[in-house]
Amino acid sequence: MKEFELIERFFARQRASDAVLGIGDDCALLAPPAGYQLAVSTDMLVEGRHFFVGADPRALGHKALAVNLSDLAAMGAKPAAFTLALALPEVCAEWLASFSEGLFALADNHDCALIGGDTTAGPLNICLTVFGYIEADRALRRDAARVGDDIWISGTLGDARLALGALRNEWTVIPEDLLTLRRALEWPQPRILLGQALQGIAHAAIDISDGLAGDLAHIVKRSNVSATVMVDLLPRSVALARVPLPVQRHCVIAGGDDYELCFTAAENQRDTLTALSKKLSIPLTRVGKINAFSAADQLEAERIQWLDASGISLAETWRGFEHF
Repeated sequence: MKEFELIERFFARQRASDAVLGIGDDCALLAPPAGYQLAVSTDMLVEGRHFFVGADPRALGHKALAVNLSDLAAMGAKPAAFTLALALPEVCAEWLASFSEGLFALADNHDCALIGGDTTAGPLNICLTVFGYIEADRALRRDAARVGDDIWISGTLGDARLALGALRNEWTVIPEDLLTLRRALEWPQPRILLGQALQGIAHAAIDISDGLAGDLAHIVKRSNVSATVMVDLLPRSVALARVPLPVQRHCVIAGGDDYELCFTAAENQRDTLTALSKKLSIPLTRVGKINAFSAADQLEAERIQWLDASGISLAETWRGFEHF
C-alpha cells in the first residue's frame, strides 16, 4: 500500500471542521474566530519509550490524541483540529484500522478534525500537533500563580504509574485492580470542559503528564513563587490506596501519565470550585498553597515543600518523568 492510498483509506474524512482547507494540499488553513487566539501544542509517542511494544492500536490511537488535547485543556482552549505524523515499521491494514478507530472516536467526541500530516516507514513513532481556539488574553498560563493561591488537583493521581509498575513487576496489585489501573494508563480522558470552565476562576494551570513533582515545579518556577503540598491530601483511587504508603506517594507525586489538571486559584474561589466540581461531576481537591519565594533566603530545591498529615516536611526528593 502506497502512502497516499494509506492516507485516503484510513485517515481522509469528509466532515465539517474549523479548517478552511484540510487534507489534500501542501498546507492546511485555519481561520480563528474574531477575538480569539490560536493555541498550538505538539506531543510525540515513541514505541518502547512511551508505550509498550505491541500495545493495543485502538488504545494507542486514543491516547496519542488524548495527551495532546490535555495540553489544550490546561490552557482552557477549545479543540479545533490536529495533524498526524506517523512512522510505521510496516503497513498493516488491521493495525491501521484499529488505530484510526481509537483516534477518531476521541476526535469526534471533541469535534476535532484531522487536517493533515505525514506518513513514512520507520520505527513506530506517533507525533500529533493540536490546534485550539481561546478568547484573547483568557488563556490559563503557567506563569500566573499568585501568593496566597490554593493548589487544586482534578480527578485522582497515580493509577497510571501503578499500572506501569505492575506491568513491569515492580509492584504487586490484585487482578481486578489491574484492569482499572490499565484503563487509566491506556485510556486517559483530557479535561477539556474543566479547562474551559476554569477561565476567570483559576490563575495558573498545567496538565499533569510528567508527574506532579515535575509539573508543579514548572508553575512555581515560571511564576517565581514557592509551594507547600499536603501529600496525604493528594487524591488517589481505591486501587492505589491498597498498596503500601511509600508506593502510593511515589505514584501520586512522581508518577506521570495522569493527564489531570493542577491549577491555582484564590481562596475566595473555593465555593465556586466546589459547585463546579458538582456541575461537571469531576472531583476537585485542594492540596496545598502558593507562597512567596526569595532566592536570597531559599534554595531552588526548596520551591516545593512536601508535608505529611502532621505538617512535617518529607525527606524524599521527588522528580517527574525525564525524557532524556
